[in-house]
Amino acid sequence: MSSNSDSEIFSSRILNFPVEIVYEAFANPTHLKNWWGPNGFSNTIHEFDLRPGGKWVLTMHGPEIGNYENSSVFTTVLPFKLVAWKRNSKPLFDMEIAFEKLEESKTQISFRMIFETIEECWKIKNFAGPKNEENFDRLEKEIMNINNSSYK
Repeated sequence: MSSNSDSEIFSSRILNFPVEIVYEAFANPTHLKNWWGPNGFSNTIHEFDLRPGGKWVLTMHGPEIGNYENSSVFTTVLPFKLVAWKRNSKPLFDMEIAFEKLEESKTQISFRMIFETIEECWKIKNFAGPKNEENFDRLEKEIMNINNSSYK
């Protein structure tokens, strides 16, 4: 998965963990709440129904001020491969997360944010890339916790 469009933001990282653990960190809200979002954010997940047509409703709590309500509907769920959803809260975009097994203990995770217009994309493009990197950093820390506990 890659982006070749001016109306998309693409970020990816190769993680030295099996795809099953990387997917578990997303698919299990107990883990997801610990890493979703940029540094300093915490999450309250109100609903997480990981199936096509299922809802994902959460509040992201900013590190200093602000609570950010997020509402999405899952459109595609292919375990260990791809999860996609449509955001119902602003900023509006479609999101895809791909999980690609590169080796037994190596996985590439990719975020693709797809906007309706170039203008909507450019409103957040400059800060979304660095914030996605923070998200990947937090994911790696959570996976280390998962790896050290339940998958030994």
